[in-house]
Amino acid sequence: MNLEKIEKLVKIIENSSMLDFSIQEGDVKIKMSRRGSAGAPSTPMAVSTQGVDNAADGLDSDDEAYITSPIVGTFYSAPSPEAKAFVKVGDRVKAGQTVCILEAMKLMNEIESDFDCEIEAVLVSNEQKIEYGQPLFKVKKIED
Repeated sequence: MNLEKIEKLVKIIENSSMLDFSIQEGDVKIKMSRRGSAGAPSTPMAVSTQGVDNAADGLDSDDEAYITSPIVGTFYSAPSPEAKAFVKVGDRVKAGQTVCILEAMKLMNEIESDFDCEIEAVLVSNEQKIEYGQPLFKVKKIED
């Protein structure tokens, strides 16, 4: 991928309403994000890992949290149908580690954890349609 093609991609993203974009061409992978830019909504799109405050669930632990969807899309647990899942129940995840892919408008968005945690439950199934803010994983924060 040459510099001219990359510059064209940046201009397309700048002029669109997309906040995240990733593309892979051969062994070159590019990820772009407009978080905090003038064109982004007032609340930046990010992977939310806030604890649930739904009283019906009865969860009071500060260690419990959820990784939620930052976009509407289709959930994929693995990079390809024949590959193993990014994470499974019991896995320890480091901050910045990819936990799934959400496809939106034919773009694959890698979703990463914001903090070190352990996957307690996968709350959605592969190829399931996902809503904005929908919990994807129940996790337990790991404090060092």
